[in-house]
Amino acid sequence: MQMQDKPNDLLLLAGKILTILMQAFLALAATAIAIAAPLMLIFNEKVSIEFAEQVGEVSGGTFIAITLGLMVIAFGIIAAAFIFFGKLRAIIASVGEGDPFVPENADRLNLMAWLLLGIQILMIPAMGIGLMFAKWAESVENAQVTIDAGLDIEGVLMVIVLFILARVFKHGADMRDDLEGTV
Repeated sequence: MQMQDKPNDLLLLAGKILTILMQAFLALAATAIAIAAPLMLIFNEKVSIEFAEQVGEVSGGTFIAITLGLMVIAFGIIAAAFIFFGKLRAIIASVGEGDPFVPENADRLNLMAWLLLGIQILMIPAMGIGLMFAKWAESVENAQVTIDAGLDIEGVLMVIVLFILARVFKHGADMRDDLEGTV
């Protein structure tokens, strides 16, 4: 192993570890939602009564429906992010093997871009629901909720960058195949 390769190997190791940790965290979050949603349905009457007592102006049934809707959206975002980090881990592994310009990585990057685009789209109703919760929280004593809602420019730029990188990787793989075919 050359000295200049050591930082790369540590970087790849860090990337692997971070992607595994992110997937573990996302799996835990998905599990929490998978447990909380049925519990909310089971105890919906108690939750509805408690919510109506605190807020009063909105029926508890509406609160349950909106909360379950938010859970479904969150589950979709978590599932997309889980797949995203799995694809990123596969790309990191191919870089570690010394062969990143393969058609599979172009496909992975393309899918990652679509996943991030889906997450950006799912964030729109999630922000709307979050703003609704913040408004409801204003009427509850000692509740302080702040929601940042707006267009995530960095997320949109990342989608564009991933689509471009997918094309670069596809072109690189095609060029390598052409070169191998001529030799």
